[in-house]
Amino acid sequence: MADPITIGLAAFSAIKAGVAAGKEIQSLAGDIGSLWDSIEAIKADHTKKKSRKILSVNEEAMETFIAKKQAEDMENQIRELIVNTRGLDAWHELIRLRVQIKKDRVAAEKKAKAERKETLDTILISLLILAGVSIIGLFFWFIIKTKQESPA
Repeated sequence: MADPITIGLAAFSAIKAGVAAGKEIQSLAGDIGSLWDSIEAIKADHTKKKSRKILSVNEEAMETFIAKKQAEDMENQIRELIVNTRGLDAWHELIRLRVQIKKDRVAAEKKAKAERKETLDTILISLLILAGVSIIGLFFWFIIKTKQESPA
């Protein structure tokens, strides 16, 4: 899998080429989405504390700093492109949509996780009840069997 900066640069190049060719912003939505995914991945990589054995601390710091700045530059250019073609309100609306969609996805993930936990809890309780009933059944079977085998 390619690193986020390579994906981001490819998406950014596709966007610039599309704009130069006169394409509308709507037709570049996939490339813009890919670019933002890359930008978020680059920023996340920058804030992560990794322990790489290949690079020194200074090399890693410089590498992540440069990648982060490239991502910021690409994001600023995309912002300018959208503001110049659709206006500042469109940029703000897009940012609000990104935030809302991210919140919705996090909420959906939490709900799905809670539902999975509830299902697992139900299965576990059912298995415990089944085990308990089985043990009680075996206990009574053993008592009945013992009474039948004892001489009267």
